[in-house]
Amino acid sequence: MFESDKFALQYDHWFETEAGKFAFQQEKRLIQHLVSSWPRRKQSLLDIGCGTGVFLELFYESGFDVYGIDASANMLSRAREKMGNKADLHLGRAQYLPFDDNEFDFSAIITVLEFCEDPKQVLREALRVTKKGMLVCTLNKNSLYYFSKKVLRMGSSSVMAQANWFTFRELKAMLLETVGNKPAFSRSVLPGTKSMWKDKCILNIINETFWPPFAGSFIGTRVELLDNKPLKTPLLALEKQARA
Repeated sequence: MFESDKFALQYDHWFETEAGKFAFQQEKRLIQHLVSSWPRRKQSLLDIGCGTGVFLELFYESGFDVYGIDASANMLSRAREKMGNKADLHLGRAQYLPFDDNEFDFSAIITVLEFCEDPKQVLREALRVTKKGMLVCTLNKNSLYYFSKKVLRMGSSSVMAQANWFTFRELKAMLLETVGNKPAFSRSVLPGTKSMWKDKCILNIINETFWPPFAGSFIGTRVELLDNKPLKTPLLALEKQARA
C-alpha cells in the first residue's frame, strides 16, 4: 500500500498543512506526556512502522537511542534524509521483526495497526523484541474525525478511508490478548472535527486537552512490561469511565 514515492510525498505533505501541523503538535504533546515516566539515557526505542520518520525526531530529541523499521523503501529513504545518522533504520515488516528477543528497551507503534492485515501479530512481535515498555497509538473509530474520513467518504479509495480504525474497547481487547494484563495508561487528543484543527480556532483548547481514550480521534496507550503494579488509571478503569 505504501510503496510508491508519491504516497511518501503525500504523507509528508499532510504534516505541512494547517490541520496537519496542528494535529501533529497535539499528537507529539500526548506522546511526550505518555513516555515522560520512562528513562531515556542509553535506552533504545524501536519505532515500528516509522514511515518517513515524522516521530523519530521526537524520540531522538527526547533522549532515546532511536531505531526504526518500515516495509516501504520509499518511506525509509525519506526518513534517512531527515534523520541522517541519528537513527538506525531497517527495511522489514512489522509482523516479522528481524530482531532478537528483548533487543530494545522500548518500542512505539504509531497509527500502524490500522493498516496491517494482522494487527495482533504486530503487537506480539513488538512484545517479543521489547523489554520495558510499549507505546501504542491508534486512530479512534468513535470520533468525529472517523465520521468525516470513513463514513462520509464511504467507498473512497483514499488511504485513510481504507484504514481499519479501532474503538478503545477493541484496542484494549487486542492488548489484553496479545500483551497480557500489564499496567497501562491511556489518553487521547483531537476530539473535534478537522475544521477545528487550527491554531486560531476559538475552540482549539478542546483539541489541545488530554481526554479519556474514548473521546479524541488520536489515542495513545503506554504499556509497562516490567512493573505489574496497577497504575492509578489502568485500561480497565478507563473503560468503566467510558461506560459511565
